[in-house]
Amino acid sequence: MISHVTVGTADVSRATQFYDAVLATLGLVRAKTVKIGAGYAPEGFRGVEPPFWVLRPQNRQPPTVGNGCMVAFEAKTRAAVHAFHAALLAQGGTDEGAPGLRPHFHPDFYGAYGRDLDGNKLCCVCHTPE
Repeated sequence: MISHVTVGTADVSRATQFYDAVLATLGLVRAKTVKIGAGYAPEGFRGVEPPFWVLRPQNRQPPTVGNGCMVAFEAKTRAAVHAFHAALLAQGGTDEGAPGLRPHFHPDFYGAYGRDLDGNKLCCVCHTPE
């Protein structure tokens, strides 16, 4: 259903440093680098294009974040949710919700929230019981 997701950045070098470290906690690596950004995918990805991109906006205007927009990455374990959140903070991201259960979504929804260096909202979630 979804080909790929993108978030905007004003500084590709800074953004790739951030995402290289944060997404590595989930086994995601930079699979493609282009002049205006980078694409990330699981190690060994064999698809046509990476499913997650961080890019300078094509219209050359400053990147903006959308109210209600968020990218959620799935983790295999709750420990990976903690690692993602810790890496996000260590790389200069901001906290939007510490790791923990969010039972209002479902009983095993274990997630953490933060924002990248450009203000894009990110989530990391594990849907399985501990």
